Amino acid sequence: MMSKLFDLSNKVAAVTGGTRGIGKAIALGLAEAGADIALLQRSIENTVTKKEIEKLGVKCEIIPCDLDYLDQVKLAVPETIKQMGSLDILINNAGIQRRSPAVDFSEEDWDSVMQVNLKAVWLLCQQAGRHMVPKQSGKIINIASLVSFQGGLYVPAYASAKGAVAQLTKALANEWSQHGVNVNAIVPGYISTEMNTALIEDPVRSRQILERIPAGRWGKPEDFVGPSLFLASEAANYVHGHLLAVDGGWLGR
Repeated sequence: MMSKLFDLSNKVAAVTGGTRGIGKAIALGLAEAGADIALLQRSIENTVTKKEIEKLGVKCEIIPCDLDYLDQVKLAVPETIKQMGSLDILINNAGIQRRSPAVDFSEEDWDSVMQVNLKAVWLLCQQAGRHMVPKQSGKIINIASLVSFQGGLYVPAYASAKGAVAQLTKALANEWSQHGVNVNAIVPGYISTEMNTALIEDPVRSRQILERIPAGRWGKPEDFVGPSLFLASEAANYVHGHLLAVDGGWLGR
């Protein structure tokens, strides 16, 4: 019974940002649970993750999807369904970061962050919903952030986008729960990935952050395998509109 709850055999999962960091860990974790994987990625030449997934004995295809180009975003889900036969799980993981004091934050950086971190997420959710709602099943997992709850420092666009992702998750859950579609979000804390390189290399900020994490360490991409598998599986069938913090206890401090 327990193994069946978390078995993703014969499921198709589409993952953005699956070539590195959290996204790659999630893609590999879902593949280990039996899911076929569609990697929605910018560079179709990068086949490293694809090869790793295929070694697990499941199917994997790369779907061109540069989140800076809305025409590609709008075609990603239909192309996934065309190549994979269906779509059961969508992981909206990819995101970008721009840091600057608010008084100097450029309009160009604002627009870039909002497009990749919010508008592309909305469009992918909408396309997935158009497929999942009629078939009365599906799992959508958005990757939010601590700044979905907090303002952060020098990240006004990122905080705005991730705050909106949290609310979008709840709004879609309100509409689609009755149709058997689970829409939830994972809220990463401070994770040791490329996006946080500037913070990790800042001795003062890095120390301040570490001192505030009850678990006593920065998170790792592998910490997201279990939570994503839970939300993508039958074990979470009655979980809707939830923001699951994976933060080492940060928000409880």
